[in-house]
Amino acid sequence: MTLTQRFNPFRALASLILAALAAVGMNAPVAAEPLTFSGGPDGSTFQSFSEGLASRLSSSMEGVDLSSLASAGSVENLRRVDAGDADFGIVYAGDVYLGLQGKLDNDPRRYRNVRAVAYLYGAPAHLIVLEGSGITGVTQLAGKKVAVGEVGSGAAASARRFFEGVGLWDKIEPQYIGNNQGAAALGEGRLDALWVFAGFPNESVNQAANGNRIRLLQLNEAAEQGTLFDDHPYYATVIIPAGTYPGVDYDVVTIQDSALWVAGPHMDKDRVYQLTGSIYSPEGLAYLHRVHDAARAMTMASGLNGVVNKVHEGAARFWTENGLTLAQIQQ
Repeated sequence: MTLTQRFNPFRALASLILAALAAVGMNAPVAAEPLTFSGGPDGSTFQSFSEGLASRLSSSMEGVDLSSLASAGSVENLRRVDAGDADFGIVYAGDVYLGLQGKLDNDPRRYRNVRAVAYLYGAPAHLIVLEGSGITGVTQLAGKKVAVGEVGSGAAASARRFFEGVGLWDKIEPQYIGNNQGAAALGEGRLDALWVFAGFPNESVNQAANGNRIRLLQLNEAAEQGTLFDDHPYYATVIIPAGTYPGVDYDVVTIQDSALWVAGPHMDKDRVYQLTGSIYSPEGLAYLHRVHDAARAMTMASGLNGVVNKVHEGAARFWTENGLTLAQIQQ
């Protein structure tokens, strides 16, 4: 015996409404995923890269809304990403290395929730004085005021490592101010030297050279004679070519760290894979080359240069698919 179902107008109406909502949902745009990228102080190479990466990824990838956050720099970015307060950041390899071991300056905490995505550029040390100061070598800075970067910045941390390595940290007067402030103060005679730790050419160094004749000190020889390279093996020798800055018509042999793009381990591996691929596409690299000349160091072959920690699973997939082999420390 077959039972005949009665027509229920309310049930039919509900079915029509659900079908309509489903159709609307299928055609609705994908909601953008809000993400944050921790950069650096105004005028810094970190901030230029952070803004460039955020802009490129937000405009080129559906469903990505990436905001650039200003910060004091490398160490603050390490802490933000480790705590989940930022999804991405730029951190010097040295700070990642020391943070993993709990050996950051005055900070015994171990920062283990940070994963590498890619190498961005080498960050050389610039130590700038006015040409008329009579200062031609590092040892002459004893008793002098040196702007080293903001408190909590990678620049300030690297300045301390360098000056400790050459036996001068307790002999200089460190001034904890940012690059732009330091450049202005140097030009006004309120400082004796300015330490800038960033890719070249750097906006703040150009600012210091605007209206002033500057001198960049040679740093590598002092570093080799001291303990820097033994104490901090992630530093390397690099040359800032003659003509990079106005009036500096000689090569500057200095030291450098590697600026790394890092991510929190909470980031979805497929999303990180897609973001890495977007930046390292020909279009992505061409865009970043227009943002800053230092981005010319970014190539498929250099993608893991200077990486001293575990690589994010999504980025690891991208790099291995493109022919790179992860070192043991990167796995």
